Amino acid sequence: MNEPLRLLCVHAHPDDEASKGAATVARYAAEGIPSTLVCCTGGEAGEILNEAVDTPENRARLSELRLEELAASVEIIGYDRLELLGYHDSGMPDTPVNERADNFWNAPLDEATEALVQIVRRDRPQVIVTYADDQRNYAHPDHLKVHEVSVAAFVRAGDPEWCPDAGDPWTPSKLYYSTWSKRRMFALHHRFLELGIESPFDDEWLARVEEFSQDDRITTQVDVAGFYGVREAALKAHATQVAPDSPFWFGLPGDEVVGLHPWDDYILAESRVPTALPEDDLFAGVAGR
Repeated sequence: MNEPLRLLCVHAHPDDEASKGAATVARYAAEGIPSTLVCCTGGEAGEILNEAVDTPENRARLSELRLEELAASVEIIGYDRLELLGYHDSGMPDTPVNERADNFWNAPLDEATEALVQIVRRDRPQVIVTYADDQRNYAHPDHLKVHEVSVAAFVRAGDPEWCPDAGDPWTPSKLYYSTWSKRRMFALHHRFLELGIESPFDDEWLARVEEFSQDDRITTQVDVAGFYGVREAALKAHATQVAPDSPFWFGLPGDEVVGLHPWDDYILAESRVPTALPEDDLFAGVAGR
């Protein structure tokens, strides 16, 4: 008997789940395929980036606010389960918070991997989505650690000799890296200019997109044209992080964005089932699909 299909996404901070793959999760939820979100930290080291809500009261309870925003975003996207690994935000290198013993970056690899393996073995996803091995464009310690822990869990979850007390072994079928394509970013930039709107993507930003492009590695494009609005609503749920009038996130109407690039882009890192590239489905080749 085929196992029910399930997706599991691993993210570093509250709001990452909204900016990366939200429309994909919403699409699969609409098809009856549930998803688990694993958020590794509480985002405590973040700042309030939306001036409209930057008040002393909100600064005093930012950690609590970020979890409230996460819960709202999860409901909007349609995640079936939310799991918090419970680590403190690691901040950036050479900051005091990066030295904390309880942050994610400083967590022993086996400890963090076991916590994720317990969730994988319980929920039995065929597909895991995480961050790429090449993160030179934004090398946040928590994002780097998410990749390391996710890959380790993908390997170890099916090993009956590794942490047998963490649940019955389960071997996921496919591991993906989420990515923002250069093609999408440049298409948005040029459309801003065509419409006579100042582009939020300056020359320095575009140069970095060009330098660190991974477009040649993209294997899978999931059509999310009907779910782009979910992504926008989930981003706006993170009011401390995303202003509703942000030109970066909302400078173009949603229908313009969808018309330019109606896909979420992924890199297939490993597949234990046969699949033909390019793909249009994260579950391509999985039994029961």
